[in-house]
Amino acid sequence: MNSSSYGHNVSSALSYRDSYTTSVAKNVVVLALGLIISYINGTLIQTFRKHQIFHMNPRYILFIHLVVNDMIQLTTTISLFLFSYIFYKINVALCCLILTFSVFTTLNTPLNLAVMAVECYIAVCLPLRHAELCTIKRTYILIGSIWAMSAVSTLPDVFIILATEPVQFFHSTIFCEKDTMFRHPINLKKRDISYTICLIGVCLTLLYTYFKVVLAAKKAKGAKSADGDAKKVRNTILLHGFQLLLCMLTYVAPVLKKSLYYWSPKHYLHGVFVSYIFIQVLPRLVSPVVYGLRDKTFRQHLKKHLLCTVRTSIKPWTAAKFS
Repeated sequence: MNSSSYGHNVSSALSYRDSYTTSVAKNVVVLALGLIISYINGTLIQTFRKHQIFHMNPRYILFIHLVVNDMIQLTTTISLFLFSYIFYKINVALCCLILTFSVFTTLNTPLNLAVMAVECYIAVCLPLRHAELCTIKRTYILIGSIWAMSAVSTLPDVFIILATEPVQFFHSTIFCEKDTMFRHPINLKKRDISYTICLIGVCLTLLYTYFKVVLAAKKAKGAKSADGDAKKVRNTILLHGFQLLLCMLTYVAPVLKKSLYYWSPKHYLHGVFVSYIFIQVLPRLVSPVVYGLRDKTFRQHLKKHLLCTVRTSIKPWTAAKFS
């Protein structure tokens, strides 16, 4: 079966909508998860904003950029999910705008992970040059470079659509999906090449930094503190690798959807929903775990901020109770 016939069959499968109860249940689950994750990430951002100590550390700046990036990605993907049930089809121009942000943030994640792994490597293997190499100015330049690299990969897709599609197309409505929007063969080939290059580059970076940190840990066996720091960084890079694995699931999503349709056409929509939760929503919880909970300094300030929030919410209640 060729790709065009597959697309037709999937469209036919999507034409069978979920029942009202199922639709409401799925939307409530997605919206609830989105609000919970956004609240956690928002608390992390608030903690970063309120404490100057984090503003002077490149590691935390890169981390908070990853959190903001995850929030944008989560907002776009959940918006598209809700639109698919509420409106089914939306305006092409709006779809293009939302998908552009979604693709931007999807590409930003592995690039940000690679930069964070390199920073960890420098901190352990080149500690005397860390302050020189990892400056605040260079950190913001790297963040700008991450967005620039994503732009180089993403914006040509938009330009190709503008050049190949008639004006009427942008006033029409479509079911908003990446393959439906960026449907030109050049878009598909360019996307596969850019994703492959990006993932290979990030994988090699993570592997190189991981093995370098492992070697540094072995050399530092005599010094317990240095050995502990190296092991902590090694575990952090392993978690970055796990995050990268979750990123790769995004790229295999089209193949997964195709397999789901062949295996069980009757349960295709349910399978797509489950894969959406595990590929797009739950991975946004990984970043808070890596730094928000594992990092001692950030965890201490995060607890203080949460305790202050709880106290301020309790005080008005107790005042009202005893007034």
